[in-house]
Amino acid sequence: MPFQSAMRPMRPMYRPRHPMMGGPPPHMMGGGGVGGWGIRGAPPQSHQPPPPRYHHTPQFVPHLPFDPILCEPVFPRVTEPVDDSNMNAMLLKRHQDVTPSPTEQANLLALVQKVQSVLDNLVVAPPQGWEVIIEEVRQVGSFKKGTICAGHNVADMVVVLKILPTIEAVNQLGRKVCEEVQTSDPRDVIHMQMNEGGCEISNPTCTVNLMITTGPNNLRQLDKELHLDYKPMVQAMAAIRHTRWFDENATHSSIKVLVRLLKDLRSRFVGLEPMNPWIIDLIAHYCIMNNPSHQPLPLAAAYKRVLQILSAGFFLPGSLGMLDPCEAGNVRVHTAMTLEQQDQVCYTSQTLLRVLAQGGMKKVIGIDPDTSITETLSVWNQNVVVSPSVKAYEPPQPINPEEEKTTEVKVES
Repeated sequence: MPFQSAMRPMRPMYRPRHPMMGGPPPHMMGGGGVGGWGIRGAPPQSHQPPPPRYHHTPQFVPHLPFDPILCEPVFPRVTEPVDDSNMNAMLLKRHQDVTPSPTEQANLLALVQKVQSVLDNLVVAPPQGWEVIIEEVRQVGSFKKGTICAGHNVADMVVVLKILPTIEAVNQLGRKVCEEVQTSDPRDVIHMQMNEGGCEISNPTCTVNLMITTGPNNLRQLDKELHLDYKPMVQAMAAIRHTRWFDENATHSSIKVLVRLLKDLRSRFVGLEPMNPWIIDLIAHYCIMNNPSHQPLPLAAAYKRVLQILSAGFFLPGSLGMLDPCEAGNVRVHTAMTLEQQDQVCYTSQTLLRVLAQGGMKKVIGIDPDTSITETLSVWNQNVVVSPSVKAYEPPQPINPEEEKTTEVKVES
């Protein structure tokens, strides 16, 4: 028997007043005293304020659209895979057509070497009194990556200056390069032309685009009236990072072939124009290298995979898409496009994929080009009609100021 004081009897246990009742109420579980219930069931003398209610915003979780290549282990095939040898041969033929001829490549390479030599001399041994101090020169763009297309004989070079890039300094640099190249080969006719991001050195057959930029510390001191625009200089620095990443990760020949084919596809169909060269480089690398086998995907399968994932919403809002490997902060590459452009890329790819599935291989690849298949009805296999997909995004309509005033007056009255 437990010890019981003679002066104070032991507190009796709580007993429910009704057989259907359970144990004591929740506020009585802590015992008696000031904060609990007493011996005779008296209410507590003080209450604790209820905890505040927090309204949690639902977390945004991006999803990965359906990808037949990644989902193949989960969704096994019920039929034999289609023989893609004919499509692969067409893709290689089209790639040969869009590749610059050896003469075009040789002319562009010769001009690039001349401009590079002049700029290197200005870096190592600038002339007496020369004020346009160059920190470094980098070749970037499609020519450096080996993905340049026929009819676009332009090579890009980034010139990083130590000084603030004034318009006068860029003009002086362009004239100096033009004079030195002309002096090295008097038979070559060289022209210099200023543009938004620098200047262009060109001859009758090809062009070298000099993209001018400066160090990060100088970018904070720019004056819109005296210096070049901020945005082209930031893009020039990004071009250096893009080229370095491509040289380190996209050395496989199939990636370069697919990049050329996607650039050709983009040039023929207006709906794919929002995809810039950097997006094309990344999606070509993704579709060839990112697969369960960890082996390069065949060219025909990768080409179809590009249209499949774009049709499934790979570049739509809410999609996981692709992270930009050259930017910090988990930036997704498709956010560079507007919502309308993302929708445009999606519904154009859907139409091209349906045409490709119904036998319109030559039309899509470009062997027998026809740009109207994404705009008008087309008939395939004598009884299959492919209608172009329509846009799903509707931009918000601006509010009419007069209607807004009328609404305000009605509310006030």
